[in-house]
Amino acid sequence: MTQSDPVEDRTDPPYTVVVGVSATSGSPTALEWARAQAQANGGRLVAVRVYRVPNVPAGPSGTSSRVPPDPAQLHAQELDGLRRDVVAVLGEDHDAELRVVRGGKRRGLVAEAVGADLLVIDAPRSPSMAPLLAHRIVYAASCPVVVMPPSISGAPPTALTRSAQAMGRAALRSAGTSGRAGFRPPPPPGG
Repeated sequence: MTQSDPVEDRTDPPYTVVVGVSATSGSPTALEWARAQAQANGGRLVAVRVYRVPNVPAGPSGTSSRVPPDPAQLHAQELDGLRRDVVAVLGEDHDAELRVVRGGKRRGLVAEAVGADLLVIDAPRSPSMAPLLAHRIVYAASCPVVVMPPSISGAPPTALTRSAQAMGRAALRSAGTSGRAGFRPPPPPGG
């Protein structure tokens, strides 16, 4: 009777890259980057969408006049939306495993990344909408996390970013003309 070597009998799970796919942006850069990482490491790609069940507001009598959404139908709609987003970015032959998870974004993504080798996410499009989401995911994840910043993902600047940039330009212009009555800064290039 021969004993087998336990190292030879062990099969390690494939290199796994989990990517969070936003319902609003489709996370195209995160999807492409995650697929490239999975392919470079001979692994698999898992695309995840986390969603919440919409609240049904109560009416004046304390009960709702709206019917709450059917959980199975909502799950199927989210899965269909995820499938469309992945196909739009990676094509029909994408080979990604698709998962939809009900709950909060941080908790859902962290749970799906347990046992994965890498988690890829987009930076939240609106800092006021999800404050420090990426930061909280980084500290809660059990694997390395790659966050696609808006400058790489191509996300348009938010209203908050545009306002901050305008305020910065105004402050700089004000500081440049401070104490110089009648001084006008030169016009911007090309303007």
